[in-house]
Amino acid sequence: MASATAVTAVGAVVGVASGSEAPHVSTVDVAGATLLADVPTGANTQVVTDNFVRQANAQQVSADAAAKKAAEEAARQKAAADAQAKSDADKAAKAADDKRKADEEAANRAKARSALVADTPPPVSVSPGSVQALAASIVGDSTQFQCFSQIVKRESGWDYTATNSGSGAYGLVQALPGSKMASVGSDWRTNPATQIKWGLGYMNDRYGSPCGAWSFWQAHSWY
Repeated sequence: MASATAVTAVGAVVGVASGSEAPHVSTVDVAGATLLADVPTGANTQVVTDNFVRQANAQQVSADAAAKKAAEEAARQKAAADAQAKSDADKAAKAADDKRKADEEAANRAKARSALVADTPPPVSVSPGSVQALAASIVGDSTQFQCFSQIVKRESGWDYTATNSGSGAYGLVQALPGSKMASVGSDWRTNPATQIKWGLGYMNDRYGSPCGAWSFWQAHSWY
C-alpha cells in the first residue's frame, strides 16, 4: 500500500504534466507523526529507564522489608512459644518434685509411727491404788513417798497415761517431753514403774529429794 505522501506526490506530478493548475497541498504524514511522538528518544529514554529501575528497586526494598518483618514476627512467636513451653515444663517438674517430697515425708511419718507402735510394749494393767503401792515400794522412805505422792497427785492424779494437751507432758510425773523417761525404760508410755523410777531420779538430781521437789512445787506450782 502506498503512503499518503507518495500518493500526494504522484498526483502533483500528474497535475503538472497535464498542464492544469494544481492547488498547493501541504503533505503531513499523520500516521508517522502520531506513532513517533509516543516513542521517547535520547535523554527521554534514559529518564524512563531510570524511573523503571527506581520503581523496581522500591518494590524490592518493600518486599524485603515485608519479608524481614514477617521473619521477625515468626521468630518472636517461636521464642514466646518456646518460653511458654519451658515455663510449663519447669512447673510440671516442680510439681512432680514437690509430690515426690510429700510422698517421701508421708512414708517416713508412717514408718516412724509403725516403729513407735512396734517398740511400745503392751500396757500394764494396774489400778491407781496398786500404782501408789508400787511407788511406795520404789521410793522406800515413807516421808519421801508422801512428798512424792503430793506431786504426782497434782500432776497426773496417779494416771500413768495422763497427757497434757497443751505442753505434751506425759505420765505420772508429767515428764516433758515424755520421751525423757526412755532413759529408764522403753516401756515408759505404759509402765508406771518406769515412770516412778525416772521421776524419783529427776527429783533427787534436781532438788535433792522428793520433799525438796515438793517444797519447790508449793512455791511455784511446777517443779
